[in-house]
Amino acid sequence: MRKDSLAYKFFNGNLVLQILIGIVLGVLAGYISKDFANAVSILGTLFVGALKAIAPILVFVLVSTAIATKEMGVQTKIKPIIILYLIGTFLAALTAVIASFIFPIALVLPDAANVATTPPDSVISVLKSVLFNMVDNPIHALQTGNFIGILVWAIAIGVAMHYSNEDTKNVFFDISTGITKIVQFIIRLAPFGIFGLVANTFAKTGFDALFSYGRILLLLVGTMLFIAFIINPIIVFIKTKSNPFPLIFTCIKESAVTAFFTRSSAANIPVNMNLCKKLNLDENTYSVSIPLGATTNMAGAAVTITVLTLAAVHTLQIPVDLPTALLLSIVSALAACGASGVAGGSLLLIPLACSLFGISNDVALQVVAIGFVIGVVQDSLETALNSSTDVIFTASCATKE
Repeated sequence: MRKDSLAYKFFNGNLVLQILIGIVLGVLAGYISKDFANAVSILGTLFVGALKAIAPILVFVLVSTAIATKEMGVQTKIKPIIILYLIGTFLAALTAVIASFIFPIALVLPDAANVATTPPDSVISVLKSVLFNMVDNPIHALQTGNFIGILVWAIAIGVAMHYSNEDTKNVFFDISTGITKIVQFIIRLAPFGIFGLVANTFAKTGFDALFSYGRILLLLVGTMLFIAFIINPIIVFIKTKSNPFPLIFTCIKESAVTAFFTRSSAANIPVNMNLCKKLNLDENTYSVSIPLGATTNMAGAAVTITVLTLAAVHTLQIPVDLPTALLLSIVSALAACGASGVAGGSLLLIPLACSLFGISNDVALQVVAIGFVIGVVQDSLETALNSSTDVIFTASCATKE
């Protein structure tokens, strides 16, 4: 592809700016002509269809590869950091559940009313559904988008292949890399998909949809800031018995700001490694914990998955009891740990959480599409929270004596 070609400039351009342009053009198209908005809605349908097709494969490949290629004999010093990663991600999901109940938000989903849903009667019915979905045929699970079954089979195959030779593990890694590239390509087409989605939605609902987007974005931002400035400091204080805020502000300044603009935890690994060195941390520990955190410490992703899932639940007026909400926190935390390393990767795991409530993939993928619309801010802040927390928790456990 020639560097002066339009296609090269598009695929290497600023995705955030392109999405913003798509949103603005979509609003204008929906306002000017409903017929034109209806015509370009095919772009949104194709985009959602592509996401719907790749999401099951993405979850299966990423989770199985992560387990199969995980190094054996992780150092003992890493264990307390991993525990903090897991606790932090779970508390983020739980905080998001509480915030969503305090500030319930219903989204404007034009086609949701036409989709049949089977809301669970109680947590028992949810658990029964989960158990039956767990033992679904893996091929059938992939075909039908049964994300619970996909997750279980991915874990099983990953564990089984964990003891295979390096050549086999390299095949897993290469497949994961290939699937990630496909996801990256689809996400690069987001401006066109969002243009069609916004045009169609705006033509049908007017400013109501945009207002709901703004409300859900405020809830996401507020919850993530609460995690960054309340939950994380509490965790650090309990661990270190010292004032956590100097460390918190240092990590926000030198890690979160960079991650906000790169929107990639993986791309921020060198920044975090350098920050750990400046903080005089144990190199043998942070050289493992930082790359590991970039793929498993996902507080921001847990917030995104939980908040958007409960927005879908509130939209469809599905009742949720406390035990089911707690189960959602666990599922969201586990799903977040398997979030893809590309921009918007956590959004593709929303159908997994939605399946707990009997919400169809058709509705769940509409919510995913909304996530891409607000992802200009949401994904940047999510990455900033994820990446800076890697250093915060590492510094809480790996200070040189």
